[in-house]
Amino acid sequence: MPTRILLEGRPSSGKTTVVRRLTALLRTRRAVGFTTEEIRHGGTRSGFALETLKGGQRAVLAHVDFPGPPRVGRYGVDLGVMERVALPPLRSALARAAPGDVVLIDELGRMELACTAFQDTVRCLFESDIDIVATVHAHSDPFTDAPQAAP
Repeated sequence: MPTRILLEGRPSSGKTTVVRRLTALLRTRRAVGFTTEEIRHGGTRSGFALETLKGGQRAVLAHVDFPGPPRVGRYGVDLGVMERVALPPLRSALARAAPGDVVLIDELGRMELACTAFQDTVRCLFESDIDIVATVHAHSDPFTDAPQAAP
């Protein structure tokens, strides 16, 4: 039975730090996925960047200056970043799954879940035999609250 670990927490509670530390500890396993990180200017959060675990591909996912749609709070979200940066390693894990592989997703949050293709890929991952560790926002959401999203 595959491992499923969901780390729930409020913003700045250390979820991303745990995923990064876990990535470093799992050197003997093929770990794929992404992390997100706040972008700050002058002590104020202005957006979020997304970075892949392998290769370090990085792009701005959401920013106060992005027009959207969609918008999550005061941030416009660039769904193309999910398609170009976040989804390829996740889809690769599904296509080439091998024993010992682990997918790390930071996070299953409103910005990321605004991408329908991401939701579909996450559903497929949870239906697979791949081990998954994901961070989850602390707010209620139909996707993360649904039994099929987190069996």
